Amino acid sequence: MPPGVPEQLPGSLRGVLEPLVADAGFELDDLEVRAAGRKHTVKVVVDVPETAEQTGVPLDAIARLSRSAAAELDRHEHLIAGSYTLEVTSPGVDRPLTRPLHWRRAHLRLAKVSLTSGETVEVRVGTAGEDSVTVVEAGAKKPEPRELAYADVTRAVVQVEFKAPPAAEVEALGAGNGEGQ
Repeated sequence: MPPGVPEQLPGSLRGVLEPLVADAGFELDDLEVRAAGRKHTVKVVVDVPETAEQTGVPLDAIARLSRSAAAELDRHEHLIAGSYTLEVTSPGVDRPLTRPLHWRRAHLRLAKVSLTSGETVEVRVGTAGEDSVTVVEAGAKKPEPRELAYADVTRAVVQVEFKAPPAAEVEALGAGNGEGQ
């Protein structure tokens, strides 16, 4: 917990903001509260639900949600002592893969993964389950799928690519023929 932020504050704010975000058709991906003296910054990260057809959160939806969230927080001013700055945003390219949902959304993307062993690897992301994800080593001559347990990952971030993924990696993940998607 950041200094100056009461331990219960993020949970209380989550309870206030989560229904609002859901009513707008999104999910609350992350909520961060930072304090500098009596001034707080409340960062609300929203994303489309996993079942949604659309990808990404439109800018006009962020603006509407920001106004609604500010009005709701003003009604619950007792939760945040002092003034605050509200940031409503959607996940960026550099969002760490921390939940199975993030890994599912990164299907067939290249990711840089730091492991608990201290090793760092680049992998192509395959099918993600609740406890692990199937990956292939990026750039391998003969990519072989392997299971990577989330418990073995200390940090994982999608890498920006400017070309289509290699066919051999896609096929090794079972995605070349429509499987695994």
